[in-house]
Amino acid sequence: MALLTVKDLAVRFETHHGTVRAVDGISFDMEEGETLGLVGESGSGKSVTNLALLGLIPSPPGVMSGQVHFDGQEISALSEPELRKVRGNRIAMIFQDPMTSLNPLLTIGRQMTEVLELHKGRSRSEALRLSATGLGEVGLSEPEKRLAQYPHELSGGMRQRVMIAMGLLCEPRLLLADEPTTALDVTIQAQILELMAEVQRKHGTAIILVTHDLGVVAGTADRVAVMYAGRIVEEGPTSQLFQTPHHPYTQGLLSSVPRLDSDTSHDLSSIPGTPPDLADMPSGCAFAPRCPIAQPECTKTRPGLLPSGIAGRSNACPLAASPSQTEARP
Repeated sequence: MALLTVKDLAVRFETHHGTVRAVDGISFDMEEGETLGLVGESGSGKSVTNLALLGLIPSPPGVMSGQVHFDGQEISALSEPELRKVRGNRIAMIFQDPMTSLNPLLTIGRQMTEVLELHKGRSRSEALRLSATGLGEVGLSEPEKRLAQYPHELSGGMRQRVMIAMGLLCEPRLLLADEPTTALDVTIQAQILELMAEVQRKHGTAIILVTHDLGVVAGTADRVAVMYAGRIVEEGPTSQLFQTPHHPYTQGLLSSVPRLDSDTSHDLSSIPGTPPDLADMPSGCAFAPRCPIAQPECTKTRPGLLPSGIAGRSNACPLAASPSQTEARP
C-alpha cells in the first residue's frame, strides 16, 4: 500500500473575477522513503497542492475536493480537530519563507517546544532538551543559545534550519518542503539539501519537494511531476524525464536551463507567452497557445494524463507519442 494516495485533488477559489482553479484534478501516489519533485512555473499550483494535502486551504474563498489517503486513512475527510493531530506530527511542512512562518514575538525555543508538548505530551523541560538536540542535528551551533533567541536574530539559513528541525521533531512519515532553499546562497542550499537527504535515510521519511529549480530536483528527487495551470502534464522517474522529456512544456523548461557543457554564446531558449489566467482558462489544452507543436484539435479537447508506453512514465500530450531526444539539463 502506498504511503500517500491523492485522487482527483482540486482546489478552486471563488473571486470577484470568477472561479480560479488553482489545482484542477491531480492524482499521484508516493511510497515510504520516496522523494517526489513538483516543478513548474510560478502559479502552476505546486504550493497550493501541498497546502491542500494538509487541509490548510482557507474557506472561504477556497473550496477543496478529491481524496487524500495517508497511511491507510482518508485525511481529506477528517474534521479540523482530527487534522491538527496529523499536522506537525505524522505530516510536517517546511514553509517557503521562514521569516514569515516563524512567530516574531516568540522565542525559537517556545515555538519548538509547543510541537512536542502538543503532539507528544512532553514536559517543558523535556521538550527543551529534545528541541536543542534537534537544532544540533540540523547543524546549528550553540543550540541552547538559539532556543532563547528570536527569529530576527538569526540569518536566513539559520531560520531555514530551525524550520526543518521543527518539522522533524515528531519524526513525521511525510515531509512537505515548499521551496526550502529559496533565497539561500548555493553553499547553504547544498547543506540544506544534504540535511534533508540525511533525515530521509535515517527515518525513512517521504518528501514532496516543491521547487522551480530543476537543478535541485535533478540531484534530489526520485520522481518528478511537472505541473502547468493546475494540472500534472508529465510524470516519471527523474533520470528518465530529464533525459527524454515527452511533453512540450517539460522540454521547454529543460531547454531554458543554462548548461556548462554547451556553447553559451547564444541566447537561452525560452517558452513564448505567459501562463494562462486561471480564472479564464482557454478551451482545450492549457499549453496550446504557447506550444510549438500545437494542432487545431489541441484547442478543442483538454487531454488527461495518460501512460506514455514506458514503465512509470505518463504525460498529457497526445502528440508526444514519440519520446523527445532532448538531452538532460540538470
